[in-house]
Amino acid sequence: MTADLADNAVVAKRKQRDSAVDAGLVGQLVAQARDSGLQLTGEGGLLAQLTKLVVESALEGEITDHLGYESGDPAGRGTGNSRNGTRSKTVVTDVGPVEIDVPRDRDGSFEPQLVRKRQRRLEGVENMVLSLSAKGLTHGEICAHLHEVYGVEVSKQTITTITDKVIEGMAEWQNRPLDPVYPVIFLDAIHVKIRDGKVANRPIYVALAVTVEGRRDILGLWAGDGGEGAKFWLQVLTELRNRGVEDVLMCVCDGLKGFPDAINQVWPQTVVHTCVVHLLRASFRYAARQDWDSIAKALKPVYTAPTEAAALERFCEFTDTWGTKYPAIVRMWENAWAEFTPFLAFDVEIRKVVCTTNAIESVNARIRKAVRARGHFPNEQAALKCVYMAIMSLDPTGTGQRKWIIRWKTALNAFDIAFDGRLSAARK
Repeated sequence: MTADLADNAVVAKRKQRDSAVDAGLVGQLVAQARDSGLQLTGEGGLLAQLTKLVVESALEGEITDHLGYESGDPAGRGTGNSRNGTRSKTVVTDVGPVEIDVPRDRDGSFEPQLVRKRQRRLEGVENMVLSLSAKGLTHGEICAHLHEVYGVEVSKQTITTITDKVIEGMAEWQNRPLDPVYPVIFLDAIHVKIRDGKVANRPIYVALAVTVEGRRDILGLWAGDGGEGAKFWLQVLTELRNRGVEDVLMCVCDGLKGFPDAINQVWPQTVVHTCVVHLLRASFRYAARQDWDSIAKALKPVYTAPTEAAALERFCEFTDTWGTKYPAIVRMWENAWAEFTPFLAFDVEIRKVVCTTNAIESVNARIRKAVRARGHFPNEQAALKCVYMAIMSLDPTGTGQRKWIIRWKTALNAFDIAFDGRLSAARK
């Protein structure tokens, strides 16, 4: 029934759209263009001419509304203002450059809205530039694309001007109020190259939360000045608390020294869990390549054990087998044991979603794809702008968000039971 209703709605919308445009007239225009050898696209093509007619007609409607009378209407006599010809300007559109005539009035009070004064690009072109930039194209590549496809010459400075418009929105997004309670927050950092005197790797900190409804919500982005220091994370977490986050049931992070203390200083009841994948990757750094598969197989019973006691038994077996050859791996797991084991006390549904930072790793993969083509950034703001545009374009259709919510439903029920109603209280 729901599918039928959706199909009917699509059909109705299509009929409504078709009725707004005379199909016969469109066919006649295309036939005339073909007979006269006029191209459909490109500079001076049929679409460009139609765009010119539509835009100029809309502008004529705007000045009529502004003056209060139609062109040539005697009602305009003695009003103190009237039409005063037009001025020509070329604007960049989705179909290429189009020269239009913008009407003027005698006292200069007319402010066109469709194509504002000094505006050289229609909104569709700006949206296209932002979309291409979010997908990782450099400014030079965007210029080349616009020239190749639309025959438009756009400078790199123009591209920068367009993309700089997102900075105001980014500042508002970064300071928006947050929910009082989150079941899980994933904390991680990616590194980008920033030229500040010299090119150096700088971390961009990312906090991704799951809401009480199961939605994914990126809480903010922060540019650090060095390594992933627990002191800097304390500043980030304090900012989140100041923006309204009163309680977090569980934080999933890497094994950074001092991280658990920083988290519990801000939210004392929060359970801190060290990402298993980070521990495995760190283990492989201490081991020879030919031993990686064997080590991974030996460690799997540790992080999949049903209880902490069973995990400790499996870890002892691992130590007996590999402790002599790789004592550094044993010492690393022992140091991380207090933050690694908490999730073993929870339901298997909770384990599935918090045993790694895969949830944020997928976001980081999209960010890395966007920044990789840039090589390096001139400053911190340029890097943050690129990352912000990348995450804003993560899920344009909302399909990923819907799948995410479905995946988290069972886990959220388990969280509600395990954390004694703290999640239910947040929903009230």
